[in-house]
Amino acid sequence: MVAVSDRGPEGRSVLIVEDDFDVRDALSQLLEFEGYLVAGAANGQEAIDHLRSTPRPAAILLDLMMPVMDGFQFRSELMHDPTLASIPVIIISADASVAEKAARMGATAYLRKPIEVDALLHTLERFCLP
Repeated sequence: MVAVSDRGPEGRSVLIVEDDFDVRDALSQLLEFEGYLVAGAANGQEAIDHLRSTPRPAAILLDLMMPVMDGFQFRSELMHDPTLASIPVIIISADASVAEKAARMGATAYLRKPIEVDALLHTLERFCLP
């Protein structure tokens, strides 16, 4: 199920695609506190469905290892959809070796878990309106 916060100005919207509820919830709370409009999806398929039925987010935070549709499949789907391909995708992963794969996938940025708050906020500021 996709949940959307009712707070946050336009242009500061973020879709968090993460199967771990606790991680997704913690990121959502942090970003909502910082003024972002946040939506969450537990896997790539939920995220695709959400993206095709709502306005585009300013950025996507994407975990790679998820059930149903993993982050690699999700990114491939995005790249084949002209209306979604240009959304900045920030890969989040505990696997340090993923940074190179993320670049090959066309990811905009890579953040290693556990995510440093300052690094996350600085990265999102590049893609979201103030």
